[in-house]
Amino acid sequence: MEIIALQIVIGYIIDLMMGDPPRIPHPVVFIGRGIACLERAARKWFNKPAGLKVAGVGIALIITAGSYATTALILWAAWQVHYYLFLMAGTWLISTTIATRGLADAALEIRRVLASGDLALARQRVGWIVGRDTGTMSGNDVVRATVETVAENLNDAVVAPLFYACIGGPALAMAYRAVNTLDSMMGYKNEKYLHLGWASARLDDIAGYIPARLTGLLLLMVAWLSNRDWRRALAVWRRDAALHSSPNSGIPESVMAGALGIRLGGRNVYGGVVTFRAYMGDQVEQFRPDHITRSVDMLYEAAAAAVISFTALLLIVQTFYPGFSR
Repeated sequence: MEIIALQIVIGYIIDLMMGDPPRIPHPVVFIGRGIACLERAARKWFNKPAGLKVAGVGIALIITAGSYATTALILWAAWQVHYYLFLMAGTWLISTTIATRGLADAALEIRRVLASGDLALARQRVGWIVGRDTGTMSGNDVVRATVETVAENLNDAVVAPLFYACIGGPALAMAYRAVNTLDSMMGYKNEKYLHLGWASARLDDIAGYIPARLTGLLLLMVAWLSNRDWRRALAVWRRDAALHSSPNSGIPESVMAGALGIRLGGRNVYGGVVTFRAYMGDQVEQFRPDHITRSVDMLYEAAAAAVISFTALLLIVQTFYPGFSR
């Protein structure tokens, strides 16, 4: 098996088995620290919109290129020592760009707490994975926020890193993870980040464009294979996805909503300000904690389908073009 395909498969298995071990340094932590450091420097030197926009472009380029270069350097050094060290390093690096296990565990913990009747703790737990205010959420709001996060992060933290690993190995997967981290830290349309974070937000939209559409197709495929309502999921995708404020997030959210027979979107509160997100899907079923479990099932199924289909396609392409992704 070609080395990148092998690294992807083993890296995915490592993520399923271990998630993100708290005692092992995670590359995203270092990426986040780099972003925070550059943001402080930018705000020290620039205070006008034009200057902040230029600084934002610089931060996005430095973090993305730096993540790619650092990963490539680690792999090059490992290759100089031994082939198997190179194989293991690349495998571990790919595993750190994927968050299937961590996302599933967080969602299922919210489901467990909510099912136990502890709404206050469920609000706290969901606040760990969403950016919105959670203090006044109802049980239905907690379920909706969790399912939306599972759907969106299926693309951001699973399918997209696997896609970029296939076409460019661990270094490109890490560069994508840097782009996604930039967006999660700076890509907000509020007063603080409107100018400094615009480049990070646009770069994330561009990087996630193809993976988001692949995520939609993967969700449709697993809905069909698992006897879920894939026709309704497809209809909701076509009808509702473009209504989302993000050019990418609406796709996995709308397909997930259609497959589960629920309606996502609606009223959210950010920093005390009430906003409204376009509805995704139809309320065929009332929200239940079980919908979180079902969304996690689709997460695991779509992730496995992504690994199988991406690596199979990679091997087929490399049969005819041996130099691809080397």
